[in-house]
Amino acid sequence: MSRQYVAAIDQGTTSTRCIIFDHAGRIVGLAQKEHRQIYPQPGLVEHDPLEIWARTQDVVREAIAQAGIQPTDIVAVGITNQRETTVVWDRRTGQPYYNAIVWQDTRTKDICDALARDGGQDRFRDKTGLPLATYFSGPKIKWILDHVPEARAAAERGDALFGTIDTWLIWNLTGGPDGGAHVTDVTNASRTLLMNLHTLDWDHEILSTLGIPRAMLPRIVPSSDPATWGTTRTSGPFVAEIPVCGNLGDQQAALVGQTCFDVGEAKNTYGTGCFLLMNTGTTPVPSHHGLLTTLAYKFGDALAVYALEGSIAITGALVQWLRDNLQFFEKSSEVEACARSVPDNGGIYFVPAFSGLFAPYWRSDARGIIVGLTRYINKGHICRAALEATAYQTRDVFEAMIQDAGIALKALKVDGGMVVNELLMQFQADILNVPVVRPVVAETTSLGAAYAAGLAVGFWKNLDDLRANWQVDKVWEPRMDEATRERLYAGWKKAVERTFGWV
Repeated sequence: MSRQYVAAIDQGTTSTRCIIFDHAGRIVGLAQKEHRQIYPQPGLVEHDPLEIWARTQDVVREAIAQAGIQPTDIVAVGITNQRETTVVWDRRTGQPYYNAIVWQDTRTKDICDALARDGGQDRFRDKTGLPLATYFSGPKIKWILDHVPEARAAAERGDALFGTIDTWLIWNLTGGPDGGAHVTDVTNASRTLLMNLHTLDWDHEILSTLGIPRAMLPRIVPSSDPATWGTTRTSGPFVAEIPVCGNLGDQQAALVGQTCFDVGEAKNTYGTGCFLLMNTGTTPVPSHHGLLTTLAYKFGDALAVYALEGSIAITGALVQWLRDNLQFFEKSSEVEACARSVPDNGGIYFVPAFSGLFAPYWRSDARGIIVGLTRYINKGHICRAALEATAYQTRDVFEAMIQDAGIALKALKVDGGMVVNELLMQFQADILNVPVVRPVVAETTSLGAAYAAGLAVGFWKNLDDLRANWQVDKVWEPRMDEATRERLYAGWKKAVERTFGWV
């Protein structure tokens, strides 16, 4: 086979990567570049969509060069992306009307509060599986249309396009103003607060309520689509015509990369935030414990598969905050050594509710705190408490998931940048009281996007092909006694309550 690779573009919150995979799911080429985080005011987070597109082109070229292959050796391109981040742009010029509003941004709180006055926070949950929250794209679109006069006028006449970052990249890769495909997959669409989980289409009533013209929305397609959505252009970074046919939101991509194809299988991704997803099969499971009902994936004509998700806003971002704002260390990887310099957290808890709390609390009025401080506390204790916060937040979601799904999880598959931190992984196993399993290929988000694209063109034949690629790297077994586990967790719950009602 002359064409023997799949390319995955992984556009994340802080950086963009392109990874080239072979048939065994091994990485043969990788390039990564960060982009700016723009903070106009406290609680506001933006990205420059044109910078992201420029970074994407750079990493594609670099990954192909590093792999030492020809672009024509690539059989398909898959996309995975930070999900709810919102872009509105001019279909004729490709120029954004405003910066991308990032998923962490809280400027839409007033919009969400106004919507909740008629029907409460769960006003649209039956249809969308989501609560009203600043997290999701729909209110962000409304904010842009309400605050950027030319955007509203363009949307009304059909010249403005909306997309999450996957849509923005696919449109540009397949031609941009010159016939670019304006599509999003079911997983990304399910994060907008605008898609009906049952029809897998935009909901007319919600669009009307938010004042969003349907014409600006992309076409909703399967995550893996044999029809493809067009090809990359020879004038673009791939310098070849390659089918673009795989697309998954980053957390769903990690679920696919971890081959969680059976009901009850779950994974947790440790990145900027933390995202625990469980496959619940072909019927959506409503949550009564603060989780999100979302799409897991849809492969071609097969039935859509759903998931329960617990979204945690700040995990790896807390380590970055210690590095950048407090200058505790130069590299994020140094947090583990700092945390190991002390035997325990010294009695403190660090709740990183920097922009409120996501699952299972959904409190936009919460803000971050460190509690239990004494003069004994030093930098090591704060680093340790920061890592433990990730594990505690994961347990919050873990408990809610068991209650909603009625399934006791036997193990947790993990991936993402923080899984190299052995202290965190052991504490995670201890506080959950289940084994934590890290796969050989930790880049499961990119791998999931590659799988979606490769399945569409027959590069991988079926799900068994993908399961055969998954291998265990390391397992952490719980070692903590029950009394200690419950005492520590009770302290965490007490600390979380202290964050409520701050704003």
